[in-house]
Amino acid sequence: MARYNTIFAALDGGNTQEAVARRAFSIAHDNNAKVVLGHVIDSVPYEANGIDFAALIDDGHARIEESLAKYLNRARKDECIPSVEVQVRAGRVAETLVEAIVEPLNPDLVICGVRGLSNIKYAFVGSVSTHLIRNVKCDVLVVRPETLDEHPQDEWIDL
Repeated sequence: MARYNTIFAALDGGNTQEAVARRAFSIAHDNNAKVVLGHVIDSVPYEANGIDFAALIDDGHARIEESLAKYLNRARKDECIPSVEVQVRAGRVAETLVEAIVEPLNPDLVICGVRGLSNIKYAFVGSVSTHLIRNVKCDVLVVRPETLDEHPQDEWIDL
């Protein structure tokens, strides 16, 4: 079995975010690995508006800390997880995840969620998980939130 020292979990701000974080912390606990949770705010809708990206990033960071507080608090107290960090950036999502977060971090494992785009939307915009699978140099785990319910032995599921 592979040994993971650094795990990066890509958060989408949607319904898969909690499942991705839980899986990341569970694997980190089993491997004594550090965890970096990352989220990229899509800059495209804001580029022409002169938005304050620093404030947008600070707000995104606060939202993640709030929405995942029970998992973050537990992971930060877990002696088997050396460190937990949250990074938020703004940019084009797939490219920014890889270039600004994953490549500098050089993780052993990237975890992301599945979003279930329609075939037409997928053809035009692609998917972040596919982009990660094709462009990072480590293992990539794509989490389906419903599969976590099938593993009741996972201590990170029922808090």
